[in-house]
Amino acid sequence: MSQITARLPDELVSSLDNAATALHRTRAEVVRQAIEYYLEDFEDLNCAIQALKDPADAVLDWDVAKQELLNQH
Repeated sequence: MSQITARLPDELVSSLDNAATALHRTRAEVVRQAIEYYLEDFEDLNCAIQALKDPADAVLDWDVAKQELLNQH
């Protein structure tokens, strides 16, 4: 496991401490989990962007897709 150092504004550290206290976790655990969530979202966004850039991927009409989804229920 590696260790990193980061400088954070005092307000962010205060929010981090509040979250850690509320979650009964250490600062490190909260930071680690926040980074994991961020990177998961980042990967999902990258996949979505790549799909949108793919000219072979069909473009859907939002009104048609919405109607089809509403008809499923």
